[in-house]
Amino acid sequence: MLKALLPLAFALLLAGPAQAQDKLTLILDWFVNPDHGPIVIAKERGFFRQMGLEVEIVAPANPTDPPKMVAAGRADLAVSYQPQLHLNLHQGMELVRVGTLVSTPLTCLVTLADGPVKRIADLAGRKVGFAVAGVQEVLLEAMLRHNGVEPSAVEKVNIGFSISPALMSGQVAGVIGAFRNFELNQLALEGKTGRCFYPESEGVPAYDELIYVANPKTMNKDKLRRFMAATELAAQFILNSPKESWEIFAGTSSELRNPLNERAWLDTYPRFATRPAAMDYGRYAAFDAFLLKMGAVPASTPVAKLTVDVTAP
Repeated sequence: MLKALLPLAFALLLAGPAQAQDKLTLILDWFVNPDHGPIVIAKERGFFRQMGLEVEIVAPANPTDPPKMVAAGRADLAVSYQPQLHLNLHQGMELVRVGTLVSTPLTCLVTLADGPVKRIADLAGRKVGFAVAGVQEVLLEAMLRHNGVEPSAVEKVNIGFSISPALMSGQVAGVIGAFRNFELNQLALEGKTGRCFYPESEGVPAYDELIYVANPKTMNKDKLRRFMAATELAAQFILNSPKESWEIFAGTSSELRNPLNERAWLDTYPRFATRPAAMDYGRYAAFDAFLLKMGAVPASTPVAKLTVDVTAP
C-alpha cells in the first residue's frame, strides 16, 4: 500500500501549490514606455512567474534616482544607461552591469530637416540643447570634433526634458539626447521632420543604450539569472509577434495606447536584446577608452568592474 501511495504523493507534490515566488524589485529609468517592452511582456505573459520570480516594477520620481537606489541597497535592480555606468563608478557608486535591455544606441543629435543645419558642421556658431549634463555633452563634443568643429564654437544650452519643444520653437538649432525612437516620431506627429545624426556613425563607439545594473556586493546572482531568462523569453516573443506584443503592452494602461507610443514601439522592438545576459567585453572596453580620451573620466575602469555575466558559475 505504501509503495502504491509513493507515486501519487510525488505527483501531488508536483501538481500542488506553486512554491513561494522570490521577490525582486526593479526600478525603471523613467515612466513606463515602449523601451521597457520585455519587462512588461515578461510580467504579463507570466515569464517571471515561470522563473519563480515576483517582480515589483517601480517608476522613479526622478530619472537620476535608479542607480543611486540600487547602490544604496534600496532595490535589487535598475534600468540605467551604459555611458552613465562608467561615470557612476567614478562617483563611488557600487554598481555593475548585469544585463542589457536595449542593445544599440538610441540617443542621437537631432535638427529640423527644413532648418539651416544640414550637416553637423553647420552647428558652428549656433545653440545646441542637452537634457542631462555629463555624457550627452561628451557625445556632442566627440561628434563635433569628428566633423572638424571645435566644441567651443557651439553654445550648449540645458533644456531639461523639453527636447522637441526647444527644437521646434527655435530656441536651439539642434538637440543631443533625443531618442531616435521617440523624438523623431514626436516631431512627425507635430508635422515636423527631424534629421538624426547617429553618434555611432560620428566618432562615438557603439554602446548599449539601456542596461540593468545591480549592486555587486549585495546582488543575488540566481535571481538575476532567472530575471534575464524571463526577459529573454519576452524579447523573443516580441520579435516573433510584434503586433500581439504591442496589444499586450498597450493593454496594461490606457496612457500607453496613443499614436506616439505605437510608432515608438515599431522603432524600438528590433533593438531589444534577445540575449540580455550576454556580455560584449570589447564594447565596454572601447567605450571606457573613449571616455578616458575625452577627459570624461579620470582613469580607466577594468571591464571586470563594469559588467558581470550572471549566468557564469
